[in-house]
Amino acid sequence: MVEAEQPSTARMIDYWLGGEHHAAVDVAAATAFEGAYGPCAPVFRELRAFLGRAVRSMVADGMDSFLVFGAGVPTRGNVHEVAAEASVLYTDVDPVTIRLGQRILAGSDRAGYGFGDATDIGTVDPAQLHRFVPGWGRRPVGVVFLGVAAFLDDETVARTLDEVYAAAAPGSRLAVDFDGTDLAAYPQALAMMGPAYRMREPAVMRSLLGRWVPTGEGIVPVARWRPEGEPVAVPDAFHGGVAVRAD
Repeated sequence: MVEAEQPSTARMIDYWLGGEHHAAVDVAAATAFEGAYGPCAPVFRELRAFLGRAVRSMVADGMDSFLVFGAGVPTRGNVHEVAAEASVLYTDVDPVTIRLGQRILAGSDRAGYGFGDATDIGTVDPAQLHRFVPGWGRRPVGVVFLGVAAFLDDETVARTLDEVYAAAAPGSRLAVDFDGTDLAAYPQALAMMGPAYRMREPAVMRSLLGRWVPTGEGIVPVARWRPEGEPVAVPDAFHGGVAVRAD
């Protein structure tokens, strides 16, 4: 049972994905948001599908361990379920989400969950990093940075991604997303996101990657990043891509 007095975006997404790890307060918040915006489940299913395609592409490029920031609930097609042979360290800053993730992953020998502030890689437990992301800084790994940039200002995003670039080994891959300007047409829903929420145009998104070099697809609506067949018709709420640490 999730111990929660306040709604959590991570658990709201679990609800929209059809998961089981959310509380009544999360369902109420999700329902209120849908009343202001519209159905969210298709949008978040496509974001999760993008994560799956991005992770599979990184595995194909040789990544066998992953560091995930702002991980949320580690289920419903999350990294360790997609990359079945890889090791994964999930991190978040919300203590309730961390405890939930640790319960879900209890007994796993290749996936762990711990505290990690996406804006300060030094907050990740070195012991967990060594166990679940072996070779960090010495050989290529996959870094997942989804659902994080929308709550950071431009300067912080650019600094953070550059620090991750410097810490990761050459050849590492970064899966990243940004929230587009879709919510601008829904002022009530936009207000629910709080003052820290940031929407960005694709050109801004590319500049914030700094030294990370996007793959040929660039930064595009997530449903259009290497779709398996025709892209699913959903609002362009999220843009994303995979980028490479080239040197």
